[in-house]
Amino acid sequence: MLVHLLFRKSFCWSENLAALTSKCRLYHKTFQNQVASRCQHGSPNHTPSQKTGLQHSGTQVRGMKAHRNPFTKDQQEEWRKRNKTILTYIVAAGVGMIGMSYAAVPLYRLYCQASGLGGTAVAGHDTEHVATMKPVRERVIKVTFNADVHASLQWNFRPQQTEIYLVPGETALAFYKAKNPTDKPIIGISTYNVVPFEAGQYFNKIQCFCFEEQRLNPNEEVDMPVFFYIDPEFDEDPRMARVKTITLSYTFFEAKEGQKLPLPGYSQG
Repeated sequence: MLVHLLFRKSFCWSENLAALTSKCRLYHKTFQNQVASRCQHGSPNHTPSQKTGLQHSGTQVRGMKAHRNPFTKDQQEEWRKRNKTILTYIVAAGVGMIGMSYAAVPLYRLYCQASGLGGTAVAGHDTEHVATMKPVRERVIKVTFNADVHASLQWNFRPQQTEIYLVPGETALAFYKAKNPTDKPIIGISTYNVVPFEAGQYFNKIQCFCFEEQRLNPNEEVDMPVFFYIDPEFDEDPRMARVKTITLSYTFFEAKEGQKLPLPGYSQG
């Protein structure tokens, strides 16, 4: 009887063990299928669109590596020549701009000398024109004179007359006086302008002391003449219809080596 009971229990245990083993195998197989499915379809953290994008990006990177330099050697050499030519043009343009900046002042002076722009009296007169021009007697103009000295120049400088009356087409002579009151020689240089500025193109200087170095010894005093006329065309310009007074102004500066005059629009008389 005891042996029979033990046999039945052993049989039950064997049956339960077999069922448990079968379940374990089933669970193991299910787990393997899930793992295989995840490996095949990718990580669950990435959506299908993200996965497709990554694959597409990888394809592009591989394509770029395969076609790293699409240009041939001839094309590269041609591009080098073009870049060199463009660089040459840029350098030449830069040098030209620098040269124009240095030439701007003298060119502007020549232009003002020819046109009278900026109140600059016109120079370079035709003696035949002076001899044959006809005065406009019915148009009387008053010319006033002004004198200034820069603070660095220890001179006394003034006009000897305050005003002169003349008509277009008539010559006139005026004088300035300069004195060096110091105990050392001083060299001065002057610039001038005409007001109103529009009248500068008709104010013609035949002789003057501007833009020429004037050396005065200690306590020396000199007279400086200005010989000029107003062109008869002054009377024909509608802009000059209301102009009755013209002012001629001179400014003296101390002449120093390398010093540039601060009025670049004026010309030599």
